[in-house]
Amino acid sequence: MSFGGPQWPQEPQRQGQGQPGHGPQPGGGQQPGNPAQPGWQQPGAPGQPGWQQPGYGQGGQGPGQPGGGPAPDWSALADATAARDRRRRRLMIGGGVLAALVVGAVVATAVVATGKKNEAAGKGGALPTLTASPTGTPTPEPTFSSVAPPPPPNPKDYISDPKKDRAPLTAEGLFPGRKVTMSGRPYQKGATSATTDCAAVTQGGLGAVLKGNGCQRVLRATYVRDGVATTVGVAVFPSEAAALKAKNEATGGIAPLAGAGVGDFCRATVCLRRSNAIGRYAYFTQAGFADGRKVTKADRAVFLASDDLGTFAFNQIYARGRAQASAAAGAPGQ
Repeated sequence: MSFGGPQWPQEPQRQGQGQPGHGPQPGGGQQPGNPAQPGWQQPGAPGQPGWQQPGYGQGGQGPGQPGGGPAPDWSALADATAARDRRRRRLMIGGGVLAALVVGAVVATAVVATGKKNEAAGKGGALPTLTASPTGTPTPEPTFSSVAPPPPPNPKDYISDPKKDRAPLTAEGLFPGRKVTMSGRPYQKGATSATTDCAAVTQGGLGAVLKGNGCQRVLRATYVRDGVATTVGVAVFPSEAAALKAKNEATGGIAPLAGAGVGDFCRATVCLRRSNAIGRYAYFTQAGFADGRKVTKADRAVFLASDDLGTFAFNQIYARGRAQASAAAGAPGQ
């Protein structure tokens, strides 16, 4: 490595380049003569012209360099130092990379080990051994009951069994409010009634069917919309089988209920009669024009009213079962 400008110490000049030195001159130079020989000259004394301090000529060694050896090559030494620094830096960088690789390998090993433990746990691996309590007794593992909890009560069970179906039953409770809306269609409620004389509120042969299957009560309500009047009748039986049998044997129909602003309808004319059942309840509808006109298959408004109010009766009966099932589920011991 070289640096600009003068260098110190300057490299000594070799002898034989015009600078006098002390001692023998190689290459046949003139040797100091003997005083007895011709041409011998007395070396100059200090202070006289031509005298030189021994060993300090321009071709000699400076102070601290005895023996006349060659001077160090400072440029080569600087280059060697720089090379050592570069190697040291490379070693430090390499060591850092190696340390990072070692740490990464340790972390990866830990992750793999943890994954194996989780996999073993997921596959039902061996459970940890019991640890001893401070008293030296093994701590028991938690135990779980093998008995499944009972299913929630089924609302249909409560409207099928008279022993469970104990909630109050009235016409106003089964047909509440002053109107009912089905699929956006409002129906105004007219009169309501309830009786234990089931045959008295029927037409045709329905009375005999209800009585023959043990009918206990009939609840009725009438609804009106756009000149169409519909009476809904719900008959209560002692069992689900009796209600289903009455529905299948049904003939004639439920008697229309007039009153509360609704005149007689479905008298001496043709009306639409339907029947169905759920649980221990059978329900019937009779729909026709309030002005006494005869119903034909083309009278969509009458069929729609019968469908809506039959669905309403079904929903009300099922809601009765759901309410009793919910109450039983929340009761102590259930």
